[in-house]
Amino acid sequence: MSIELGLMLTGMLAIGFFAQWLAWRVKLPAILFLLLAGILLGPVGGVLDPDKLLGPLLFPVVSLSVALILFEGSLTLRFKELSGIGHVVRGLVSYGAIVALLLLAVAAHYFAGMGWDLALLFGALTCVTGPTVIVPMLRTLRPNARIANTLRWEGIVIDPLGALFAVLIYEAIVSRHQGHAIGIFLSTVLTGVVIGAVGAIVLAFLLRRQFIPEYLQNFGALAIVLLSFTLSNEIAHDSGLLAVTIMGIALGNMRDVHIDDILDFKEHLTVLLVSMLFILLAARLSWPLPPGMLWAGIAIFLAAQFIVRPITVIVSSLGSGMTWRERALMSWVAPRGIVAASVSALFSLRLAHLGVVGSEALVPLVFILIIGTVVLQSATARPLARWLKVAEPEPHGVLIFGSDAVARAIGKTLHEAGFRVLLADDDWDGIRRARMDGLHTFYGNPASAHADRHLDLIGIGQMLGLSTHRERNSLACLHYQQEFGREKVYRLRNLAPQETSHRAAFNDRLLVPALFEDTMTHMRFAELLVRGWRIKSTGLTATFDWPHFVEQYGSTSLLLFGVDEKGALRVAAERRELEPRPGWTVIVLVPPEAAPAN
Repeated sequence: MSIELGLMLTGMLAIGFFAQWLAWRVKLPAILFLLLAGILLGPVGGVLDPDKLLGPLLFPVVSLSVALILFEGSLTLRFKELSGIGHVVRGLVSYGAIVALLLLAVAAHYFAGMGWDLALLFGALTCVTGPTVIVPMLRTLRPNARIANTLRWEGIVIDPLGALFAVLIYEAIVSRHQGHAIGIFLSTVLTGVVIGAVGAIVLAFLLRRQFIPEYLQNFGALAIVLLSFTLSNEIAHDSGLLAVTIMGIALGNMRDVHIDDILDFKEHLTVLLVSMLFILLAARLSWPLPPGMLWAGIAIFLAAQFIVRPITVIVSSLGSGMTWRERALMSWVAPRGIVAASVSALFSLRLAHLGVVGSEALVPLVFILIIGTVVLQSATARPLARWLKVAEPEPHGVLIFGSDAVARAIGKTLHEAGFRVLLADDDWDGIRRARMDGLHTFYGNPASAHADRHLDLIGIGQMLGLSTHRERNSLACLHYQQEFGREKVYRLRNLAPQETSHRAAFNDRLLVPALFEDTMTHMRFAELLVRGWRIKSTGLTATFDWPHFVEQYGSTSLLLFGVDEKGALRVAAERRELEPRPGWTVIVLVPPEAAPAN
């Protein structure tokens, strides 16, 4: 049995990795491939039987995994950001979410025959989108900035709020079916809130006072989260999920608590947990579905797609100034994701154990809605955006990894040339200086899971690796080659070719082409700026072409970029020599003695 368990877990890990990789490759939400893999392994192929494989461990494994997923999601809810997210987003995550919850409950009640208590729970679970499904879709969809920011922020904010709604409704259902009075329900909620708040305070105290060494902080946070979850459940049954949700929200909104590393760790852990968990959950589905279940699920999906979401968007966007075209696209895009799948499965297990009639329908109906929304919207949203004329044109903006003087100088010049520029780095001093220069910034590693959720790449089509960290530069370039394409990613050398081993030089060339001339390194560029060299933009004409520019500013001038007649950015890089023509704007690094005073 132990050999079989080890083999199956290893196989699930490999399949989960492949599903995540495939999702990254085709820019679709990973949950789609994970659920399909579980369905193929379980009800279709009969290879995986989670109940037989894990036995009594199934419920604890699912419970602890969902607890960590909810904690990680709730960490991202920052109340201070709510004031700046706009009227429509606030509507979508407040009264709009309540409208969606109620309408989805009505659909579940009348199409699937669910009791009103389970129907409300279904509505709470499925009114939630989330960044893990929205962000990959937006990268393929590429709508205008207003739509993209609204959908992205909706997913970020409603993810933990929707989980909180669902947990509270679940607690009410459990209390009613166990014959508890309203006082028991309130005490359960109070226990979850208190344990969650105390857990957040304790962890924040330990982090602020540095009682936990840095290399143990992730381990300590994990232990405290699971301890809070277990302790809350022991004091008041089923209050643990509320406790970890409150703990995450409280910790994420505390001042002077550095949780970025913990958040990164939890995001990596969540990827692993989600990959294994969703395969397990999908494999538990019975096939064929009970009579009428498939058609009920399809009817609910159609109602959610064509009735519930449009009404929600219309109600939430009243008085916002959004055009009907923007509202139409937003009404079409609302894929369901991790919270709906993971929490519904856990609730279904618990409610079935309590003997709640109809609870077995919760998971298949949620999964049908997830698969339906992801597949339909991924296939049709981009053509619809083009037809509605709310799609972004070809992205010409530039993502720059780095924030030192070189990155800021190049970024500022490109910004002044009319390109959208975004500087990303985890060097706070450099980011602060970039913001003072009027540049858009992202504080963090652009190749991290946190960046995948929060980095706004709308309008960005190229990436320049200008970081002083050679290895991280290479990793970021490799990461964004799949995002933008191999011809849209470049790096500035950290070492000259003669300073690099043959193997390292080959690897660098294999990854991404180097910027500018062969001898140009990051250090040399920085030294030239210190010595008074300046980056200059000049328009070329028939009477003042590139040879005339070189004659006036000297042959030592270094061509960096060109902007052609169509406004596209051309990059000077190895094996890609530019030949500027009249009508272009050239961006050149010129020596101080050659640059005339402005």
